[in-house]
Amino acid sequence: MKKNRAFWVSLVVVVTYLFGAFHYYRFSRMFVVQEPTSPGLAYVDALITVAEEMDQNWMPNDIFFWPSNLNDNPQNFQRGELEAVRYATRILRDHLSRMSTTDTIDPDCDIAFTAFSNDPEKLYLPRAEEKYEEGIEALKRYRARLERGEVRFYPRADNLNEFIVQFTSLLGGMSQRLANAPRDIESRISEETAGDATLSGEKRIKHHTPWTKIDDDFYFVQGVLFVLKHLVVATSEDFSVIIEQRNAEEFFEAITDVLDHTQFRPWIVLNGNPGSVWANHPMQLQARLEDVRQKLRLLQSVFGG
Repeated sequence: MKKNRAFWVSLVVVVTYLFGAFHYYRFSRMFVVQEPTSPGLAYVDALITVAEEMDQNWMPNDIFFWPSNLNDNPQNFQRGELEAVRYATRILRDHLSRMSTTDTIDPDCDIAFTAFSNDPEKLYLPRAEEKYEEGIEALKRYRARLERGEVRFYPRADNLNEFIVQFTSLLGGMSQRLANAPRDIESRISEETAGDATLSGEKRIKHHTPWTKIDDDFYFVQGVLFVLKHLVVATSEDFSVIIEQRNAEEFFEAITDVLDHTQFRPWIVLNGNPGSVWANHPMQLQARLEDVRQKLRLLQSVFGG
């Protein structure tokens, strides 16, 4: 009798745990970036909305007795979101909110960047969610001051180019994560000395992404691209005057369209060989990412010239 009771209790615990994991298994939702009433509000609003959505159900610091600990795909998606939020906040702090590099750094932007830099797996002292909430509140204070005209946002071509350069660089690293996925590629050229006359001898770097980690990189990159999509829409609003002057509206629309198609959710992230009947989802995502990256690099010549 006791054995039967223990069996049913264990079964109820397991079923409840699995149901809880299923309940928490969700990703951030797309939202509409509002047309700003003054420059900078679209960018800051998009950043705040992404950060709030990310923080509401933060999972990377969940431990074994929380059902969401099983949800490694949303966890890695959130880590990717956080990486993009950090980049976007740093760009706001160092460039978009300053007239020149000699200007004082805005205190709220600095607080936000520092808060978002916290360890995503911290459970206490400080808890990750608490720090990210601190960052969100700092962005809201900056937004309120921006709306009142107490601070400025500088929608210049050089600042837009800085945004493009920084995220182009970030996408380069994300592309390499996905490129390491194919099972038949065990090494790659380092490319560290290419074009440098003082150095020679490219090295082949060994790499191997275990099949259990393929989906981790896939969803991490998707998290980055999710945030980038909303920021591209926001910058197209805040920098609309300079974008129209450079006749680049269609570039931003094309980038947004491609980024929309990066948010697909396969039942299982597969790593099939070329010519196989099985898909290779990392390669599919990388193709779209590289399309975005190419368009961003073209925009560098438009706004960086």
